[in-house]
Amino acid sequence: MVPFAVAGIVAWAVVGLVLLVFFRDWLADTGRDHWLWICLAGFLVGFPGLAVMLRHDANRRRRRAGTPR
Repeated sequence: MVPFAVAGIVAWAVVGLVLLVFFRDWLADTGRDHWLWICLAGFLVGFPGLAVMLRHDANRRRRRAGTPR
């Protein structure tokens, strides 16, 4: 699951940067400035999700190895 979380973080970052660099004027002209905030939120929310996935994978490895917490 970790690669999916990392891919999501990277995707939000790339989309946000593309919008910021190439479409900033268009976003302002059409009233869609909030798209940048959506990208930022997706990027930032990805980090707690990544932490959850890392912990989940570690617990699963520990359970499969048969060692107690």
